[in-house]
Amino acid sequence: MMPVLAADDPDGLERAAAALRAGDVVAVPTDTVYGLAADPFCPGATDRLFEAKQRPAELALPVLVADLHQATALAAAAPDAARSLMQRLWPGALTIVVPQAPDLAWSLTGDGTVGLRCPADETVRQLCRTVGPLAVTSANLHGAATPETAAGVADLFGTAVALVLDGGPRSGDPSTVVDCTGPDLRLVRPGRLPWDLVVEMAG
Repeated sequence: MMPVLAADDPDGLERAAAALRAGDVVAVPTDTVYGLAADPFCPGATDRLFEAKQRPAELALPVLVADLHQATALAAAAPDAARSLMQRLWPGALTIVVPQAPDLAWSLTGDGTVGLRCPADETVRQLCRTVGPLAVTSANLHGAATPETAAGVADLFGTAVALVLDGGPRSGDPSTVVDCTGPDLRLVRPGRLPWDLVVEMAG
């Protein structure tokens, strides 16, 4: 049976980090909903994530980071608006699309951009500090609802994930997604943070 481990248990975090380094998919709590995480720098890991979620391969995966330093290392250039949003609204429920750095040895689909987010959840930020930036998408089958509990995620995915970190019930709106690659901000997906606040904080 696939293990469900407490997110605040150091042994659980260690086992999750080991699974991620091995290329497995791990279910984690975030500050919005449960997510499926994989190490994008580990060959085959994101393929397993796409397969588990039944997500079309042409849909790019967002990347969670531990802090601003990890984020800027993945971006070719962080426009002033993007950097302002990172500084003012991270950690939080805001995904910021920026041009990705060239020659990154990772496996992500997309068009040369990457959606980055620093979540307001210590569990997943600790995993990012330990393993590195993580490709994470909501823990649901593509187009379906996301279970609110770790047990629900475990029941849904079974052996498609190596383990689930239980952080208690998680529900609500997903992150707001903003595209900062052009001359003007563009709302890609409404979410938990109001658009008016995002525009104001971008300066």
